[in-house]
Amino acid sequence: MGYATPNQSDSTYDHDAQRASIPITLHHLDEATEGTTLVLTPGQVERFHSQLSRAIELRERELGPQ
Repeated sequence: MGYATPNQSDSTYDHDAQRASIPITLHHLDEATEGTTLVLTPGQVERFHSQLSRAIELRERELGPQ
């Protein structure tokens, strides 16, 4: 496995299952790709939110005042 990227499709949330689903593309080392879904619990969604917010903050700091 090489890496995964989010698709252009919107994420969904299943209230009954308490799960968020994010469409992603898996990029294999042989350059093949396949679509799948990343399924997250509420705690995992909160962790991703925190991690992505931090990444955005670091990027903005690197870019400096515009």
